[in-house]
Amino acid sequence: MAAAAPGLHVINALSDSEHPCQALADLLTLTEHWGDCRGRTIAYVGDGNNVATSLVHAAPQFGVSVHLASPPGYELPAGIMAEASRTARDGARITTFTDLRQAAAGADAVYTDVWTSMGQEQEAAVRRRAFQPYQVNGTLMAAAKPRALFMHCLPAHRGEEVTADVLESPASVVFDQAENRLHTQKALLLMLLS
Repeated sequence: MAAAAPGLHVINALSDSEHPCQALADLLTLTEHWGDCRGRTIAYVGDGNNVATSLVHAAPQFGVSVHLASPPGYELPAGIMAEASRTARDGARITTFTDLRQAAAGADAVYTDVWTSMGQEQEAAVRRRAFQPYQVNGTLMAAAKPRALFMHCLPAHRGEEVTADVLESPASVVFDQAENRLHTQKALLLMLLS
């Protein structure tokens, strides 16, 4: 096994700390909808989890700024923010907010994820209370730019992290994101097999 290890490729499709394949799908989705992503802003509202980590690592490399709004105690660690900021291009910035409406103000997309990830089920009641003010709804989407996109990595819990009217609105690109996971992972496999 040790002799074979240097020739092996490991793909992190999802871990507790990162979700890089999701970030690839997200950026493909944004490119499909915007063309050039440089100068755009995504407001990420919710848990500073694996999805948020990979988003702040990937989006600024494409010139996309990320605004983060999380409840106290659920923010991304400072080390992750600093590491992601070092690779930002084209003036992209990562900024934290305590007010989610300020984070969404003028954003080109609003992104959220579940309040309770797999393995955290015992924390569900506590998390529901902490995250309730961080729900993505019509009022929050109205703070973003007109025609701002709504993003979620799915599965979503209607009425928790996002209201049904936002999830099912014309602004929602969640099914594009889901489809693009297939395409980006096929491309990743092809690149690694080349």
